[in-house]
Amino acid sequence: LLSDGSIRGFYRDGYDGRDFLSFELGSGRFVAADSAAEITRRRWEGTWAEHLTNYLKHECPEWIEKYVGY
Repeated sequence: LLSDGSIRGFYRDGYDGRDFLSFELGSGRFVAADSAAEITRRRWEGTWAEHLTNYLKHECPEWIEKYVGY
């Protein structure tokens, strides 16, 4: 949550110390780090992408505003 009210966020998954999958909030899409992650990317497109978009744009900023002062 930036001072001008705009929002930036990201989600990244790793496995065994390596990047696996990331989520780009701007496009609302997952990006597979390699061909092994492509299967998961296809599964997660849609419902999980919608959930992450909602979380990063709405839920997370609300929590930050509420708890950042503690």
